Amino acid sequence: MQEIWVLDEAPGAAVQLPATDSRASEGRPHTEPETKSDRRPATQVKIIAIANQKGGVGKTTTTVNLGAALAMAGRRVLVIDVDPQANTTSGLGVVPADQERTTYDLLVRGEAVSGVAIPTDVEGLHLIPAAPDLAGAEVELVDATGRERRLSDALNLVTSSYDYVLIDCPPSLGLLTLNALVAANSVLIPLQCEYYALEGIGHLLGTLRLVQDRLNPKLDIEGILLTMFDGRLNLSMQVADEARRHFGEKVYTTMIPRNVRLGEAPSFGKPITVYDPTCVGAVSYFNLAKEVLGHE
Repeated sequence: MQEIWVLDEAPGAAVQLPATDSRASEGRPHTEPETKSDRRPATQVKIIAIANQKGGVGKTTTTVNLGAALAMAGRRVLVIDVDPQANTTSGLGVVPADQERTTYDLLVRGEAVSGVAIPTDVEGLHLIPAAPDLAGAEVELVDATGRERRLSDALNLVTSSYDYVLIDCPPSLGLLTLNALVAANSVLIPLQCEYYALEGIGHLLGTLRLVQDRLNPKLDIEGILLTMFDGRLNLSMQVADEARRHFGEKVYTTMIPRNVRLGEAPSFGKPITVYDPTCVGAVSYFNLAKEVLGHE
């Protein structure tokens, strides 16, 4: 059987996609989050993978803060940390080493979501934490049956428990990210406003096409989020213009600025929407949440 290879950036790391899917057919405007009374229940859970094979583009920052903003808008949100670095876990005030069950148990040992998810300090926001042992999951799953569908199968059992599931992917295109892409309805791609940013996104888009063709035909691009934007720099403006020229309406109106408070919040284990809800970084994520909610 012919196979398609999706290569990781790390030497020797690769994931094979089957040629056929055996289960186919299957400025800064001031805005505030919606209040609990404004809640509009989603018709079904929306699963969004937050992915980019490049590191340092704002995946974790976006997962933590978008998740918190959606929960503060009255949605039931589950954040899944699929990155062995576990920065999303610590960014929500959870110590990875203290957790008895993590994403590893979900993917490798077949634990149920309900047995792994834990509440956070933000009402309505739950977390499936990661830990460094997750790095071994890609090796252990290589010969496992349905290895690329482990996360999808687990989430199929919780469709009525949450309105949104946000999956923070590692900075690679290996088996962990593949699990997220197969499980997701859509992908949110953080794109830093820096040189070569658009070139770097090409590999990810190629992988998305392969996943759409072979494993998850419903996978769509949720949106392109411009991060680390600095309106004082011509480069930031040029990258933003180029992104909108290439991706049109898929680029969110909201842009995430460089912001000192955004950088401080993780060290306190709090989303920026809790740590400093009036700073420009928090307002930006509240605005992003409104755009995401507008797609319901």
